[in-house]
Amino acid sequence: MIFMSDKAAFEKLEMLGKNMLAQVKNDKSPTFETPLRSKSNVQFEEGLGYLRLGAKKEERTFLNVGQARTFMQTVSVANKTKKFVKEGLHTSIRGLYYQLKFSLGEDVDESLFEEQSESNVLVEDLEVALGVKREDLHLTTDRKGVVAGAMVVKDNFAGEETTIDCAKQGRSGWMIPSDVDNGMEFVEVEADYVLVVEKDALWQRLNEDRFWKKENCILVTPKGQASRGTRRLLRKLADHKLPIYVMTDCDAWGWYIYWTIKTGSMNLAYLGRDFSIPESRFLGVTMADIEKYDFLKKLTINAKQVDLKRAEEMLGYPWINRHKEWVEELKKVLKTKKKIEQDALQGERLTFVGEYVREKISKKQWLP
Repeated sequence: MIFMSDKAAFEKLEMLGKNMLAQVKNDKSPTFETPLRSKSNVQFEEGLGYLRLGAKKEERTFLNVGQARTFMQTVSVANKTKKFVKEGLHTSIRGLYYQLKFSLGEDVDESLFEEQSESNVLVEDLEVALGVKREDLHLTTDRKGVVAGAMVVKDNFAGEETTIDCAKQGRSGWMIPSDVDNGMEFVEVEADYVLVVEKDALWQRLNEDRFWKKENCILVTPKGQASRGTRRLLRKLADHKLPIYVMTDCDAWGWYIYWTIKTGSMNLAYLGRDFSIPESRFLGVTMADIEKYDFLKKLTINAKQVDLKRAEEMLGYPWINRHKEWVEELKKVLKTKKKIEQDALQGERLTFVGEYVREKISKKQWLP
């Protein structure tokens, strides 16, 4: 049985095949057209606040020696994911790769795919060409994010319905699944805001203090760069009109984690607003904090050349350098050649982290 969300994905895949079949019946070479996913076709939408693909497209034709293999691979990926949707089964993109690799049979020397990187790219092509997410195609991704706080979700999975209260998950919290859309819905979201903390260790510190309970917020850690599931969950919480505040290390790498959450990434620009939160705000840690809090001056780290290079790259991004506050921060990194981890906020006393967040929010001391 195909559920409603699955039905839409199934119909799009089926229509793709029917269109190709119609081309063959009309004595035309079957083609596959998709927006071009390259940096040259990525643009920042000023009025919307996120990265998206431009109008350039590419076309693959079966009756083209240079494109025939890729065309066949694309059709194979579409056919296999259609089977997953119809059967109601899920797998990872690694599992898809092995299904495709086996598809020519045990006794055939030729492989349809030599490397997983080949099939990964084609999954992204299908996403953008059909206007679906890979999660809609029953392809799972890594789970990294963790949540604690005033949020209750209902999860329909594998034929069972489970109610998850994120305020009752103890020290471990609720791990964010790769798909937070299909079969999952919010029952209650009673928080005043969402606090995203880059590192799991700091999340645990705040969770032990029950910071989310005292401040009536939802506490999230992406454990580094945010996964697709985490970014999608944050987008849905923002759609519930909750302010999204982010805390990372005070270096270009931590700051880029924030900007990926805020504007999306160039690699996933084809997903646009669904995976970006333009309304999010950056609490810290900032270079200005080092000047403000004396104890932090003793806890800085020398920036490496790779850190400085990344800061220079960020200064070149128009969606970042349009903000004078961020230009100032990045230039301070390049001038002082220093950085500081968010963990350093615990240097004076462990409970200072919560005090820091409260002060920043109450005084509106954030960066855009």
